[in-house]
Amino acid sequence: MRDVLLITVDSLRADHLSAAGYERETTPSVDRLAANGHRFTNAFAHACATRASFPSILTSSTALMYGGYESLSENRTLVTEALPAAYRSGGFHSNLYLSAEFGYSRGFDFFFDSKTDPSPTARVKGAVEERLDEDGWLYGVLSRAVDTAEKEAGVNVGSAYVRADDITEKAIDWAENERDGPRFLWTHYMDVHHPYRPPERHQRALGIDPVPEREAIKLRRKMIEAPAEITDDERETLIDLYDAEIRFTDAEIGRLVEHVRVAWGDDTMVIVTADHGEAFGEHGGYSHTQTFHDEVLHVPLIVNCGSDGPATTHDELVGLADVTPTIIDYVDGEQSNSFVGHSLRPLLDGEGDWPREHVVGDWADGNRGGGERRFAYRDRRWKYIERGDGHVLYDLAADPGEHENVADGHPEVCERLRGVLDDHRERVAASADDIRTVEMDESTKKRLRDLGYAE
Repeated sequence: MRDVLLITVDSLRADHLSAAGYERETTPSVDRLAANGHRFTNAFAHACATRASFPSILTSSTALMYGGYESLSENRTLVTEALPAAYRSGGFHSNLYLSAEFGYSRGFDFFFDSKTDPSPTARVKGAVEERLDEDGWLYGVLSRAVDTAEKEAGVNVGSAYVRADDITEKAIDWAENERDGPRFLWTHYMDVHHPYRPPERHQRALGIDPVPEREAIKLRRKMIEAPAEITDDERETLIDLYDAEIRFTDAEIGRLVEHVRVAWGDDTMVIVTADHGEAFGEHGGYSHTQTFHDEVLHVPLIVNCGSDGPATTHDELVGLADVTPTIIDYVDGEQSNSFVGHSLRPLLDGEGDWPREHVVGDWADGNRGGGERRFAYRDRRWKYIERGDGHVLYDLAADPGEHENVADGHPEVCERLRGVLDDHRERVAASADDIRTVEMDESTKKRLRDLGYAE
């Protein structure tokens, strides 16, 4: 049975990998995996943010299926639940929307989500937040002080996530202690997600004069609160910081892969991907909101089946829902009826036909599917997005930047693609489930707000 290392990176867009031809050497470690592995140039997420995207990666189902993504339905099968019984599995991350209380720990033998082991500063902040009345005078004073410190002084108070080097250490410790296979390890890195505060050495490695941390924090607040006021120079600074975070995370990916393969063997399968990308003003906004444009949907996907394989580039259209079926295929597990993706094995082994012709995405303002709902369709030529009562159509062959809505000129295309989405909506309705509501404590809410989430 094959050992598997799944690495996911928050907010990593595909076109900022040096393996994809980016002008900076942002990803030398990932490039090495691609150099003797498989790189998919047309891999897409099914949603635009972590909470809606991760069900696709780890359960091969889209956000609105099985009652939505408020929490994971018991009727969604996690990759760990489909592994053969012989497998030992570990998971390491610090995005609280992927924590045990949302259902993501199911099937793991060991699971670190930072909820039970936050950073020392975060523990102090959490203790204060838990003991003060949220509506009280003192809480209000302290909360405003934190906001003012970040906005005006550029002082970051605490951290909303665990840094990549700490996550790597925890994952390596677990991997090296799991001496007998087969094993599955999932590691998710948060550092590419704003706020961008990369170590100076990784800025210098890209030829960037280090940006003072206070400037970076203030600029992040402006990016979130007043994106229309971001100047061209400020945009370039944000991209500098973003790229340096990628370089930092890539170094930790390299360190993790090296240690795991020493411990488990060179034939360990390594998969690297991202939950979504990141916008830098291409359509007016920054970060990752529910636009369904390619800057937030196009993600990297590298699969390395062993250190001596040839470099292979695939331009077939693939989705993040294809990740879990691929893993289960290679570990000789049983594919769940709840999976909607396809195993990439025909492409990886160079045998058989690839069935996917398009990728669909979904999202709702209410995590259970209520409120405004958005759906998207993408194939090689067309991008069709339904938002509220309206829709847009982009001809990607003529307009890869998705700037001109050509829906009025192609009503027959809109009708055909709407039919595909209608079929998807029927599947969403058929899988409807009553999922539980997660009651988050104030410390959790605060850490999520620090990452820019609305809750």
